[in-house]
Amino acid sequence: MALKSTGKPRGRRNAAAAVSMVVPAVLLYTALLVVPVIYAIYYSFTEYNGFPSRVPEFIGLENYRTIFGSDDMTGTMVITAVVAVVGAIAVNLAALGLALLLQRTNRFNTFGRVVMFYPHVLSALVVGFLWQAILGPQGVVNTLLEKVGTDALPFLSDPDWALWSMIVVIVWSLFGVQLILYLAGLQTVSADLLEAARLDGASRWQTFRAVTWPSLASTTTVAVITSGISLLKTYDVVVSLTGGGPAGSTKTLAYSILAVSFPQRDIGLASAQAVLLILAAAVLSLTVLFLRRRAEDDAESIG
Repeated sequence: MALKSTGKPRGRRNAAAAVSMVVPAVLLYTALLVVPVIYAIYYSFTEYNGFPSRVPEFIGLENYRTIFGSDDMTGTMVITAVVAVVGAIAVNLAALGLALLLQRTNRFNTFGRVVMFYPHVLSALVVGFLWQAILGPQGVVNTLLEKVGTDALPFLSDPDWALWSMIVVIVWSLFGVQLILYLAGLQTVSADLLEAARLDGASRWQTFRAVTWPSLASTTTVAVITSGISLLKTYDVVVSLTGGGPAGSTKTLAYSILAVSFPQRDIGLASAQAVLLILAAAVLSLTVLFLRRRAEDDAESIG
């Protein structure tokens, strides 16, 4: 007589195997991300100098009042927002444009991809020092301008010039990763749809707008979020390129946390700044996801 198998033991074994594979990842994620964030939130409500012998003193929202009551702090947050928004747009436009130019596989494009990705390999500190040698008052560009009889340009010595020069340098150093993302995304665009568009007589722009761009929706979402978060955390380039100057015009929130608040042993204030940075990253991510969902809903309603 054949025995009936209920399948329950196998289901339990599969569930146990799944749990055993997920638990280590959850524990690592919790230990490396969740716990530090919880500690940062806790310290943001305290006055603490970071010494183990000192007990953090609870002061409520005082650190946040200090941040929002200081013109220097609010100016730093505005600069960080400008760097993140303008930089993310520039990074993704440059990466998408180059990905469209380099999507076909041949020797020249392969070489071009390596060259375009090369800046991302460099340390951000090296990138800053390199561009300081190029754009500084005695740098390569100004030396050449003086030799041809033109006045030197204040790339890093004027507050307005310094901010935009720094954004250009950061974009140059970051767009390699987004370029790879867009190149991978372009490989998923349906060749049948592209061929159908060409047979219908669509121009390159019409083909891009109707076929390629919608197919890159997921890639664009990931690229914008990752580049925006990277720009919010901008620190190394600021240190090596401008040092936050002139007159604090390039001082980002991450620079203020790591180069100002922590060295001054103001752990509570630094933690409050870090919490605001985390909230900014969350708002940026949710905004991009909301805009993508809204665009998809509009497209479905039109269809």
